[in-house]
Amino acid sequence: MAQILPVGISHYPPLSGLDADMANILRGRLADPDIPAQAKDPAQWPAAMQAEWADPRAAAAAHRSAMRVGLRRVRAAIDAFKPDFVLVCGDDQYENFHEDIVPPFSILAYDDMQVYPWKHAGASSMFDANTQDEWGGGRPNAWGERGDASRWIRGHRDGAKHLASGLLQADFDIAYAYRPLHHPGLAHAFLNAVLYLDYDRQGFDWPVVAMPVNCYGRQLVSYRGFISPWADRGRPADPPSPSPRRCFDLGAAMAKVLRDSPWRVAVLASSSWSHAFLVDKTYRLQPDVASDRRLYQALVEGEHGYWRNRSLAQIEDAGQQEVLNWFVLAGLVSALDAKLEWSEFVETWIFNSSKVAAVYRPV
Repeated sequence: MAQILPVGISHYPPLSGLDADMANILRGRLADPDIPAQAKDPAQWPAAMQAEWADPRAAAAAHRSAMRVGLRRVRAAIDAFKPDFVLVCGDDQYENFHEDIVPPFSILAYDDMQVYPWKHAGASSMFDANTQDEWGGGRPNAWGERGDASRWIRGHRDGAKHLASGLLQADFDIAYAYRPLHHPGLAHAFLNAVLYLDYDRQGFDWPVVAMPVNCYGRQLVSYRGFISPWADRGRPADPPSPSPRRCFDLGAAMAKVLRDSPWRVAVLASSSWSHAFLVDKTYRLQPDVASDRRLYQALVEGEHGYWRNRSLAQIEDAGQQEVLNWFVLAGLVSALDAKLEWSEFVETWIFNSSKVAAVYRPV
């Protein structure tokens, strides 16, 4: 019988790396000569940011520990639910989709596939080419795995096709694919979700269906969906991402399609919240913690209208582009009237983005 488990985690790339490197995004912004010196002066930062920056490695260890609590809670909920497949809503940062095609939403109806997490890590997964020899063609990672380490990820083509068919019949013009385009495996929003849900390396055998959302919109092609120097911020913009309302309504439509299916499905939102490198009003040094706190409050209190009524301009101003993945989950939760069972907001000022993990009761 069809049943749905809504959950959410972060796919934060530096979590897979080493504690000593976790603040490298901030270090890069501090080294940017075009960012004003006053903005880079720690004495001008919020007290919480100064406290983290006083010992970045210790702060990184604490941040990792806090994130692992949420990852284990979500993994336990998925295992207890025993899904037929896990549908992951994530972003594609110029990984599988390039100049030739950029769909607002798509469903990847892949078969089972073998992936190489470290050999195929792209720029958006914090790849450092200088470490290839030391790490066997891969990159430094928390598990000490080398570049030839592989992982078998099961797909669920029937479930993916059912979802694509149902959404098309509901007048959502969704794209779909049976094989990768530019990325040899899965983009990091999806692959990291699997790696982190299996942080303790016990195996992850639940089939996975990836559902990319074009979260980066105006910056997807022009900025390759990633960090750029402050002086380069005037590049011509690409067309925008789908609006928060459209993402929310897609999630609501997904709820009906999945409820009419024969499968038990865990629907996972995969992203951190506001990204410092997208927040121009803080010179890309700090995430928009205040906006994240308010959005999280609305999540906890079930203020679905607050979520659905956010504008794309507000999302971009706050650097919350990737949270559009959570807007899909919010729409699904609203349509199902699912109740939040557990959640956690892991706040940070120096590790690029605060993180949220959430578990809803199965519906």
